[in-house]
Amino acid sequence: MRAAIHSSNEPLFHQWMPFTANRQFQEQPRLIARAEGVYYYNTRGEKLLDGSSGLYCIPLGHGRREIREAVVKQMEELDYAPPFQYGVPAAFRLSTEVAQMLPAPLNRVFFACSGSEAVDTALKMAIQYHRARGEGQRMRIIGRERGYHGVNFGGWSVGGMVANRKAFGVGLPAVSHLRHTVIKENLFQMGEGESGADLADDLERFVNLHGADTIAACIVEPIAGSTGILVPPKGYLKRLREICTKHGILLIFDEVITGFGRTGEAFAAQTFDVTPDILTMAKAITNGSIPMAAVAVKEEIQQVIFEAAPAGAIEFAHGYTYSAHPAACAAGLATLKIYREENTFSRARALAPAFLEQIGSFKGLPDVIDTRGFGLLGAVEIAPKGKPGERGFGILCKAFETGLVLRAAGDSLVLAPPFAATPDQINEMTDILRRLIKES
Repeated sequence: MRAAIHSSNEPLFHQWMPFTANRQFQEQPRLIARAEGVYYYNTRGEKLLDGSSGLYCIPLGHGRREIREAVVKQMEELDYAPPFQYGVPAAFRLSTEVAQMLPAPLNRVFFACSGSEAVDTALKMAIQYHRARGEGQRMRIIGRERGYHGVNFGGWSVGGMVANRKAFGVGLPAVSHLRHTVIKENLFQMGEGESGADLADDLERFVNLHGADTIAACIVEPIAGSTGILVPPKGYLKRLREICTKHGILLIFDEVITGFGRTGEAFAAQTFDVTPDILTMAKAITNGSIPMAAVAVKEEIQQVIFEAAPAGAIEFAHGYTYSAHPAACAAGLATLKIYREENTFSRARALAPAFLEQIGSFKGLPDVIDTRGFGLLGAVEIAPKGKPGERGFGILCKAFETGLVLRAAGDSLVLAPPFAATPDQINEMTDILRRLIKES
């Protein structure tokens, strides 16, 4: 099939695009040519509000000079060094700065290149930790329905997105899933719902079914982002923590979306006052400028793994060619400096109440069946027309033509504005979305 040609006359059919309806895209291209601040620009030079912070990864807005200059400087000094058995100074500086932002005692940091890689790294750490302490039978991982943990085999196996699972077979063995936390009692509530903390007791059911001594870890997103901003009920995460502690199960928080201020604190673990044993992060660690991710782990977990290995041996046989890439580390250091100097997370906290009020105001609009949100994450769920997801995707396409880039999780329309956005710009985003829902 020959595809559309965009305005610079380059063919669009050679690239196989990720998570994209490729055939539809070739008929109706949505091309982004440049970005600045909270705006994208299409190939005709027209402005589009970035309503999703890129892919939840550009809280500072686009084109930050400080990050660009730091990367250029690093590339002039050192473009690449092998991460296996060698190190670069910037990686140790960045790991120290990340550790200082984390809730204690998470203070050991392993670098990867994407959220998917971070999740697989975390799962391996959990399994090896139990083996190192003499409980190698702990191989089962507990995920959650409607969770998203990337697309590597480990991540999609523990994730609970049906479309991501059904195309690739059975996935990893010994994986079970908690129920998701969207229940009718909490519809149209901004923030944490009053009902549903007992859903965490699903973990106790798996303990009773499989035996606690077979379960290595439970992995959840504090707020599930990719399936439409699923906010935990009050007490839910604390209950998960209690059950994990009781049975020696490691608790993993996937903070690839929520990390670096999206909930008003550096990490959602701090916002909800629940400390996991392992925490994954990515996206906003470099303000989306260069691919990077990390896994933070409690020191005691690292030490158990280290002490089980012979002297001089590799303790953790895992890593990536571009782990702790010098340019990515430079971007991360520059990004974290801006977060500190500009009190970025405080700005996110200040913007959140008015943003959530705007999301909540969609209640009562025809066909709106739920509104959800926390911090600078919000979703408006609409009744489907035709196949599930068809209406949401149609609004995504129409929004691009109207001047807004957003996310569609099925028929949930998601806004996650950059922290750099002004209240007026956020209002403009919600005004466009409101109009498109009415017209759809």
